[in-house]
Amino acid sequence: MDLMEYQAKELFAKHGVATTLGVVVETAEAARAAAEEIGGVTVIKAQVKAGGRGKAGGVKLAKTADEAFEHASNILGMEIKGLTVNRVLVTPATPPEEEYYFSFLLDRSNRSYLCIASVEGGVEIEEVAKTNPDAVRQIPINALEGVTAEKAAFIVDDAKFPAELRDQAIEMVQKLWEVFVEEDATLVEVNPLARLAGDKLEALDGKVSLDDNASEVRHEDHEAFEIREEADPLEAKAKDLGLNYVKLDGEIGIIGNGAGLVMSTLDVVAYAGENHGGVKPANFLDIGGGANAQVMANGLDVILNDPQVKSVFVNVFGGITACDEVANGIKGALEILGDAASKPLVVRLDGNNVDLGRAILNELNHPLVTVVATMDGAADKAAELANA
Repeated sequence: MDLMEYQAKELFAKHGVATTLGVVVETAEAARAAAEEIGGVTVIKAQVKAGGRGKAGGVKLAKTADEAFEHASNILGMEIKGLTVNRVLVTPATPPEEEYYFSFLLDRSNRSYLCIASVEGGVEIEEVAKTNPDAVRQIPINALEGVTAEKAAFIVDDAKFPAELRDQAIEMVQKLWEVFVEEDATLVEVNPLARLAGDKLEALDGKVSLDDNASEVRHEDHEAFEIREEADPLEAKAKDLGLNYVKLDGEIGIIGNGAGLVMSTLDVVAYAGENHGGVKPANFLDIGGGANAQVMANGLDVILNDPQVKSVFVNVFGGITACDEVANGIKGALEILGDAASKPLVVRLDGNNVDLGRAILNELNHPLVTVVATMDGAADKAAELANA
C-alpha cells in the first residue's frame, strides 16, 4: 500500500520524526479556513500517490488565505499522472536553506535492505544520480543488525551531512529506520529532508510503501490509510475476493498460478503483442495453487469486467493443483459466469496431468476457449485475438 504525503507524515510523527503535519482538506473553502488558522504564508499541496506534483502545478505558495482558496480551487479536481486530486494538504511555508535526500528500501535484487542518502538531494535527486553518482550514497543494511547508533553515524558521515547537523541527522536516521521496521514498510523516503533556519532538520515531504501482507496480520490500524472510494474498482473487487491482482494498461487479460509464471507471462505477451498492433498485458493476476472453479470464476469475473480487455490468456503449470483440476475450474467458471463470459480465452496447460486437462477442455469444445500447447504460441494467439 502506497501512502499519500499526509499519511506518511502521520507515521513519521508517530515515531518522533521531525515533520509538520498541516491540515488535509477536500474543499477550497476549507483550505482558506486552514490557511487562516495557520497564519502567514502557506503551501497548498496536491495529495495523490504520484511524484512530480510540483512540476504538474500541484504545489503552490499562498501568501494569504484568499490565495490559498484560489490555489486549492485550481488544484482540486486536476489530474496528475492520471490521478485525480481530491484533497490538498495545507502547511506552513518553511523555505529550506538546503535540501537533502534520504530513504530506506527493500533491495530485492540483493535480498537485503538499502539506505540511499545524499546532501545534494531534493526534488531533482534523479538528475543528481545521473550527473554526480558519487553524491548519492548507497549503503547496505544488514537485516539482522539493523540501524544501530553506530550504523546511523556511519550513514550520516558517509553521506557527508554538515557537522552542525550530525547529531540531529543520526537521531532522524534511527527514527526513520524505526518507521521502516515497526510499520513493516518496503520504502520510507524523505525528499526533501530539509535544513531549515536555525539549523533545524525536518522531513518536509514523505513517501511510504507498506507491506500489505504484514498489514493484514500485524497492523490493523493500516486499514485506515486505505481510501476505498479512490481505489481502482477492479483492484478493490479483486482484493475483496482474495485475489492477487494489479491492473495494467493493456488489452490482454492474464491469469496464472504463481507470481514468477505470471511475470514471465507478462513479458511473453508484451513481446507477442509487438507483432499484433502493439497490444499489451491488461493485468497481473496470480490465482496461486487453488485454481478451482470458484477461484477461476472470480479471476475471470474481475478480468472480463475490464472494458479494455479484448482477450484472456490463462497460463497454468500444473503442480500440486493438477491440470485436470484447472481445466475443470475453467469449465466450472464458464458455467458460473454464463453470458458474462463474452471474450475469447486462450489456455495453455503444462505439468501434472496435462493430457487429461487438455482432453477436458477439448471435450468441452466451448466457442470462447482455444487450447494452445506452448506458452509462446498461446501468447501469440491471445495477442492476435485481442488485436482482432
